Amino acid sequence: MNLRFNVNPETGLPHIYDHGVQEYEVQDVLDDPGDVKRDRRGLRIAIGQTRGGRYLQVIYRLEQASGVAFIITAYDPNNSALDAFRRRRRRRGR
Repeated sequence: MNLRFNVNPETGLPHIYDHGVQEYEVQDVLDDPGDVKRDRRGLRIAIGQTRGGRYLQVIYRLEQASGVAFIITAYDPNNSALDAFRRRRRRRGR
């Protein structure tokens, strides 16, 4: 999946850097997301694990025409989101 990143206008760098996240970590999560949900605005929220073992929550919009994922932000999930993710995975037997 091709990715485009939301850029922080003050720094000119991807917004994910503000959260200590690198592009390859976002790619890891989106290559094999553990869970993907949609919010009311049509944004997708993926949670998963990087190859390095870090859990991330990635907020993005899938541009249907081009197949590009526009990454809005990515960050470490809070404890309740991570606990819910782990419960869902156990129920699915993963």
